[in-house]
Amino acid sequence: MGLISFIKGAGSKLFGTDEPEGPTPEEKAAKRAAAEAKASDALENVVRQMSIPVQNLDVKFSAGVATISGDADTQEVAEKAIVAVGNVNGVAQVDDRIEVLNKEQEAVYYTVQSGDYLSKIAKAQYGNASKYNVIFEANRPMLEHPDKIYPGQVLRIPPLTDN
Repeated sequence: MGLISFIKGAGSKLFGTDEPEGPTPEEKAAKRAAAEAKASDALENVVRQMSIPVQNLDVKFSAGVATISGDADTQEVAEKAIVAVGNVNGVAQVDDRIEVLNKEQEAVYYTVQSGDYLSKIAKAQYGNASKYNVIFEANRPMLEHPDKIYPGQVLRIPPLTDN
């Protein structure tokens, strides 16, 4: 658990404008609080729409930081929720507060660079380009196709198992 960094300007555009404006500081604060509440709800919906099974899910968004909490049966479920939230435009960091019931080895997070593709990443991470499908499956449902990754996107790279 901890704070995982993402590129704030990359990802799906879910929140609209970056900074709400109002004529007075109080109005600005009220507008910002309303925008953050709306963003928090939208981020929770991202996890729910992807059917990532985090029980008691709660996401709070403020100043580019999404704090995600809840209960997950596995490390994989928790990491998928983190990646789903972190890959939304406007999210710079995800503060992971998810409790994992069945502890297992954590994945590594990898930020896609220009010119990357899954087999290149698999070669660098696992020493075997043909393991690209492990990375693809580890990032479903966030990834719909192995060729559809973009610079700035953060992927979870799970440890290889003997299975």
